[in-house]
Amino acid sequence: MLNSLRAIYFSPLFYGIIVGFVAVFAFSQFFSLLFSIAKISLLIFFALIFFDIYLLFSRKKFFTALREVSDKLSNGDENFVKIFVRNFYPFQISLRIIDEIPFQFQIRNFEIKENLEKNEGKTLQYKLIPKKRGEYSFGLLNIYISTFLGLVQRRVKFEKEKIVKVYPSYIQLRKYELMAISNRLTEAGIKKIRKMSQTNEFDQIKDYVLGDDHRTINWKATARRNKLMINQFQDEKSQQVFSIIDMGRPMQMAFEGLTLLDYSINAALVISNIALYKQDKAGLITFSKNIHTFLPAQRKENQMLQISELLYHQETKFLESNFENLYFSVRKHISQRSLLLIYTNFEGISSLQRQIQYFKQLAQRHLVVVIFFDNTEIKQALKTKPQNVEEIYVKTIAEKFIFEKRQIVKELKKYGIHSILTEPKHLTVETINKYLQLKALGLI
Repeated sequence: MLNSLRAIYFSPLFYGIIVGFVAVFAFSQFFSLLFSIAKISLLIFFALIFFDIYLLFSRKKFFTALREVSDKLSNGDENFVKIFVRNFYPFQISLRIIDEIPFQFQIRNFEIKENLEKNEGKTLQYKLIPKKRGEYSFGLLNIYISTFLGLVQRRVKFEKEKIVKVYPSYIQLRKYELMAISNRLTEAGIKKIRKMSQTNEFDQIKDYVLGDDHRTINWKATARRNKLMINQFQDEKSQQVFSIIDMGRPMQMAFEGLTLLDYSINAALVISNIALYKQDKAGLITFSKNIHTFLPAQRKENQMLQISELLYHQETKFLESNFENLYFSVRKHISQRSLLLIYTNFEGISSLQRQIQYFKQLAQRHLVVVIFFDNTEIKQALKTKPQNVEEIYVKTIAEKFIFEKRQIVKELKKYGIHSILTEPKHLTVETINKYLQLKALGLI
């Protein structure tokens, strides 16, 4: 009985009617007829309340609900949570659904309102976009049920607390993987790149077919077989591709709620999967003041699982990055010439000058691509027309920052070091484009 009473909640309509009755009784002392009407109305009102309570609490099997959420959420992407509800009452009911969403989302006014006909079931859903890796805790699923009278609400609790983990963007991973398999990468902005070199491995000699490259004709085999034969080649495989992620202070800057570090982690996950799909080996290095993680480049079946787990557990205090430690670690552990995709950030040419010697030394042994970011908020400031001296000063400084970013690209190119300067949201596409371009040029 006590539990049933705790489940009763009075609606705003109930309190509105009570206020109305108080006002009527306050004035009814001057009008005897009005007083009689008020007493009768009050009796009818209480009768309706008890009738409403009876409708809500008279059935044992009255309603069910279920929350469906994945054990893993994808960082920076839209993740959908489904709620299945079914009404067993022999009449229409109104629902007010309040799900206890993890505090990391800072959603304080979440509410879903829905109506269900008798014996009707529905699937409702809402979306969440996490901005940080880690564990998120869902609480209870609270549902307030009311009848067509709307005077009383019955509160019902469903589901238990559930812990889910937010991983690097596996939704992007699947998206680009499916596009690569079906040869539809251009739909995501990946450029078609014509092969410029012939750094291929010999595969076999086969009959010439109309459309084959005539430069691959094997004249000796043609003379022996008395028909055109050509050499068939396949792309060189098993090249090493390392994603090297700077976890230092420059990567703590956030754009659209996601830090540059998490943008880089998401992109590293995708490019590792694309590299494995292209028959290359994928590896991972994370560093700041010290080396945090070193995963050798391999093509094992569980390589992507290892990369995903390592990226999920990356934590940093955003200390000063030590590129000298990175250089000696690469020199010690990576003997074969490899593609090094270094995710970092430089806001000015002076910050690059302090590290350029290590990039030059890495470039002597490996193919180095330095990936850093455009400051989109500064670029946005350039679009506004200054109205006073202060705004002119701000715009001038913003132009200086943009100019220095372009100078960094030129400075790296001067030493034969490739670079990608991109907006954070375009990082994954730009990195895939660069990887495919380098493969087409035969540089890896």
